[in-house]
Amino acid sequence: MKCPFCTNKETDVIDSRDTSDLASVRRRRECPSCLKRFTTYEKMEESAIIILKKDGRREKFDKQKLTNSILKSVGKRPVSYEKIIDLVNGIERDLRNRQSAEVKSTIIGEMVMKRLRKLDDIAYIRFAAVYKELKDLNDLRKELRGLEKK
Repeated sequence: MKCPFCTNKETDVIDSRDTSDLASVRRRRECPSCLKRFTTYEKMEESAIIILKKDGRREKFDKQKLTNSILKSVGKRPVSYEKIIDLVNGIERDLRNRQSAEVKSTIIGEMVMKRLRKLDDIAYIRFAAVYKELKDLNDLRKELRGLEKK
């Protein structure tokens, strides 16, 4: 790796360890030319997950967009941010473990609803109202009855 200080083409790794989330490797490097030290992070390049939208469009999976959607549903509920991040990370992990790099948006919606149902009933209803496009109070009552049965 090239030294960022003197642009020497060779550097030595003097320490290497996994980050706390195990998603990358932290390397402490030293340049033999200028003797300055710097840190680099090495992370595996992940293949893109493509979302097939209901209208036929395709777009890259956006973890932040999913997080924001769930945050809206969970708003002012006693659910920690860490639980939301765990939920989103679990969905992303499941998507990456699928055979196909393309996934229908409806599958992601179902994954979110399944997890929200276990996490918080009100957050589930809020998400379901938007996701299932509930039109009126009767639709909401049906969803609530379904929630009570399980």
